[in-house]
Amino acid sequence: MDRASTPPPNTFAGLSLVLDRVAERRDDHAWIDAKARSGDARYLLLDAAGDTLLQRDRQALRWLDVTEREQRLGDVPASLLGLIDGRPHFVLALDDAARTSALAVSLGAPFASLRHSALQLPIEEAALFAYAKGLVHWQRETRYCGRCGATLRLVSAGHRAQCSNTDCARVHFPRTDAAIIVVVEHDGACLLGRQAGWPVGRYSTLAGFVEPGETLEDAVRREVAEESGVLVDEVHYHSSQPWPMPASLMVGFTATAHSREIAMRDHELEEARWFTPQQIADGLADGSFLPSPPLSVSYRLLAHWLQRRGGMDLDDLIAAARR
Repeated sequence: MDRASTPPPNTFAGLSLVLDRVAERRDDHAWIDAKARSGDARYLLLDAAGDTLLQRDRQALRWLDVTEREQRLGDVPASLLGLIDGRPHFVLALDDAARTSALAVSLGAPFASLRHSALQLPIEEAALFAYAKGLVHWQRETRYCGRCGATLRLVSAGHRAQCSNTDCARVHFPRTDAAIIVVVEHDGACLLGRQAGWPVGRYSTLAGFVEPGETLEDAVRREVAEESGVLVDEVHYHSSQPWPMPASLMVGFTATAHSREIAMRDHELEEARWFTPQQIADGLADGSFLPSPPLSVSYRLLAHWLQRRGGMDLDDLIAAARR
């Protein structure tokens, strides 16, 4: 298959190719404890901001081994991420800023955010970081039962939270908020929008959260109409991306508009415009056009569209503009 039909994987995607989440073992306490104490266990530490430690001398995650965990963070509960080549991987969440700072100094390992480190990390490590960040965010935000208000306790190796009120005992599951993101096209041009707070010249594909009782395709049509007034007909799935900033799943689509008529209906976007492939190429060359950062599926959607409709490689265009 050619490049136009096989776009590169989105950032944070493809973790299932290397990680076994072993969901069926999460309530096997003896098995979890044995894995946590094994010599090949690895621990990822997340601070209160959801940042983690990196290696001092290279762009890679700084995992703690079982000895470091027991000596420095033995009182911090571990949540199981899964197995890679049989090796157990866990995440530790520590809100104590003084302890995390002291640990970073003693290990000589700086903290870094997911957003700023993901593209420099190995693909599977970026995905693991995203997975851990999403899980820990849910744990921190889900402390009380939504039914009765009692406190919750983490169970199932950190992947469930159960109400402590025995008369309720409701089980809460990790939450993921579905959002659509779409490149809309009409007669050789694509629709992009910009928000007022973005850098000058930055345009992105349109996006929004899915509402109750709504299909993903209907969410595409509604969001595009609300943000730009453009009416969309055909909608086709492209790809998806975990986006734990803080708890979304971005579901990417391509869509075809009825016309190029734009009628802004709300104030979410400062501007919406149609771009041909040549206009994008010219804008990249003279600095008047900035795409979304490569971290986002928005970049992938635009790159795929540009390749299919204009035979142009977005990465190459950006590299040429920087020379």
